[in-house]
Amino acid sequence: MTDQTGNAIFYALLLILPLSALFARRLPLGRVALMSLAWIGIFATGLMIVALVNRNEWLVSGAREMFYGRDQSVIGNEVRIAMADDGHFYARATINGVERTLLVDSGASYTSLSTASAADAKVAIDSMSPQIPLDTANGQVLAQPATIAELKVGGIIATDAPAVVSESFGDEDVLGMSFLSRLKSWRVEGKTLILIPQSR
Repeated sequence: MTDQTGNAIFYALLLILPLSALFARRLPLGRVALMSLAWIGIFATGLMIVALVNRNEWLVSGAREMFYGRDQSVIGNEVRIAMADDGHFYARATINGVERTLLVDSGASYTSLSTASAADAKVAIDSMSPQIPLDTANGQVLAQPATIAELKVGGIIATDAPAVVSESFGDEDVLGMSFLSRLKSWRVEGKTLILIPQSR
């Protein structure tokens, strides 16, 4: 049995219940016919709305954007991030209360911040520790270890989150494994990245 066949049977049963109740009341046939047509109209309208929403995903995404902002939503304790047009995932986050958009990169060992973002968010940079060599798309760069007091993505909060800062990152900020490894799990389903925090 296909999903469509199952849905059709389910809706048919829902319609049969009120119609059978009407016939059981033994009302005049004309009145039963009018009330039956009213119920059929109600169900037909509901099915048309469901079909319209399913066919036009922009209606759903538009409503979601009103409440959660574009391409990111919080459902329970999960954060869901839609894939961008370039095939990457971008998380809207706050770094010590400062809003930023970070590229999610599971290939990056650390959450990486530009010098501008680190300065704006007053991120604590450990200037006494040696710089960390990192392999990037533009070759190896050196970055300074840092600690983010509070890194928040949706309803997920990481405190004292390890990070690195370097001028070589330009104006790009990256959410790396130093954050992702703290989660209970994360996965990609279709074109959606799902982040699941540890249970409290």
